[in-house]
Formats: sequence, C-alpha cells, structure tokens
Amino acid sequence: MPMNAPQFAVDAIVFDAYGTLFDVHSVSATADKLLPGRGAALSQVWRTKQLEYTWLQSLMGAVARKDFAAVTEQALDYALAMLDVPLAAAGRRELCAAYLSLAPFGEVPAALATLAPRPRWILSNGTLAMLEPLVHNSGLRDHLDGILSVDAAGIYKPSPRVYQLALDTLHLPESRIGFVSSNCWDAIGAKAFGFTTFWINRAGAPVDRHGPAPDWIIATLSELPALLAA
Repeated sequence: MPMNAPQFAVDAIVFDAYGTLFDVHSVSATADKLLPGRGAALSQVWRTKQLEYTWLQSLMGAVARKDFAAVTEQALDYALAMLDVPLAAAGRRELCAAYLSLAPFGEVPAALATLAPRPRWILSNGTLAMLEPLVHNSGLRDHLDGILSVDAAGIYKPSPRVYQLALDTLHLPESRIGFVSSNCWDAIGAKAFGFTTFWINRAGAPVDRHGPAPDWIIATLSELPALLAA
C-alpha cells in the first residue's frame, strides 16, 4: 500500500460477485476434466461472451431480458461452438452447476472479516438462485449481510438502476457507499452513479477510458481495509 494512500470515509461496502469475490475461472478445472486441454480456453471465451450478452440484453429493449442463468448457458453454448468442442448434455449441466460452487479468491474470507462491522453486501448480475448457493457453498455467508440481484431492477450492470438497488437498501448517501469490483467497467459505472469505488486490478490492466476512473485501484481485496477511515 502506498504511503500516501488516502483514507476513504464509507459506511457500507458493496461487492460485485463474479471475478471479485469468486474466481469465475475456477470452472476451468471442471472444463478441463470434461474437455482435456481446452478448459482454460473455454473458460475465457465463456466469460467474455457472458458479459457481452448482459450488455446486449440491456440494450435490446424490444427483446425480453433473460436472467443471468440463461445468459450463462447461452454463453457456454457459444464458447463450445467457437472452440468446436462437442459436449454431451450431462457435461453441459455439470459446467453450469459449477457456477454454484466457484472458489473464492484466497484473501477474500479474511478481508471480509476485517471489514466488519460495516455492512457488507453483494450486488451482482447473478440471480438469487445462483448467488445464495454460491455464498453458502463458499463458506462466506457469515461475512456478508445480504445479496442483491439485478433481477430486482430488470436490467444488467452498469445501468444506474442496478446501483440504485444498493442505495435503496442501505439508505446512505452515494459517496458513503464503497463499491468494489474486479471489472473496471463496473467500477466506472458505480463511480458515475456516485459511489466511492475500488477496482481490484488483479491482471495489471490499464484503466478503461469510457467514464470516470475508480477512486482507487488495488491488487487484491486484502488492501481495502487499510484504505477505509475508522
């Protein structure tokens, strides 16, 4: 942590789930078991298309929005077709089920514990039917105060209607809510809404240019507690 790191005054923390608390690419092990040697490639294409489909679903107002479970299945089908790897229906179900038991990043449990007693919430594209088993299976339930799904807003991130869900739940000024995401576009969307935002940049990527930069960039969640004012 830089010596000149600022102290941010926030009263609650809201986290993205996929890629932030949970490693979406932990599905690679299951994928590699089913498709030897192709697991990592499948996971990368699957995740890229999964996010792309959420943005397209939000833009195509004339088409009924599909929830994240359906989008995840569609993205998997695309990835399998793109890589030209046939997979039986049972294998496809196994891969989709792997999203209910994604591994949390190693530092996450201790970091979440350190952030208490501030309220700690998830705000995710995922459905509650996906997120609740994921939190339970990962052992993080005791470190989180609640889960919000974009389904309550009827649109995906980075729509301001999604970030409004956290505001309506926590009843705090926007700037007093800390928002944490490993997706820079998500951190930028939350910053544009008015949250104090932290981007977990595990890959050392450049900052996206399409909106206001996150307030602070960290490499892992373990860096966050030291940035918050007492």
